Amino acid sequence: MKDPYEILGVKPGASEEEIKTAYRGLAKKYHPDRYQDDAMRELAQEKMSEINAAYDSIISGKAGGGENIRELIRQNRLSEAEARLQNMNKNAEWYFLMGSVCYKRGWLSDAMRYYQTAVNMDPANGEYREALNRMNTSGAYNNPYQNPYGGYRTGGYYGGRRADSCDVCSSLICADCCCECMGGDLIPCC
Repeated sequence: MKDPYEILGVKPGASEEEIKTAYRGLAKKYHPDRYQDDAMRELAQEKMSEINAAYDSIISGKAGGGENIRELIRQNRLSEAEARLQNMNKNAEWYFLMGSVCYKRGWLSDAMRYYQTAVNMDPANGEYREALNRMNTSGAYNNPYQNPYGGYRTGGYYGGRRADSCDVCSSLICADCCCECMGGDLIPCC
């Protein structure tokens, strides 16, 4: 890996706040969700992995890297979790954790593949089997709101993406139609 400070565009003596600011700026610029073209998205994912690894390398050197990957996933700090995973050996636990990151991002087919690999590598592990079974039997594979740790994801997400004004308008129009069918009128102009 190149010099992590060079990747983030900061000097080696930079403060933690300067490092975080540089990281956030690069993360916004290269986040894969900003790109519609598959080739560009793939390049952005590679760049984000490099940025995450550089950030993790610098921060773990400053703070001792005390948080574990599972906690980062629970806190929805997925980029940091993925950066830490890049430094791990690819064993069954790695595949399970990567599946959990993908699942939380709404990348369900990738999550399913990673969970399946974890179960194949360690069939005796109940946690891995449970995550895979939850996706298969409870419809979680088709339900992006459920997460592999149980419970439901919150935070304004709808169908694996952030709700936008079109969702609000569509909901209001639907509600108005229902009201009009019952003799009321929710939106008088329509």
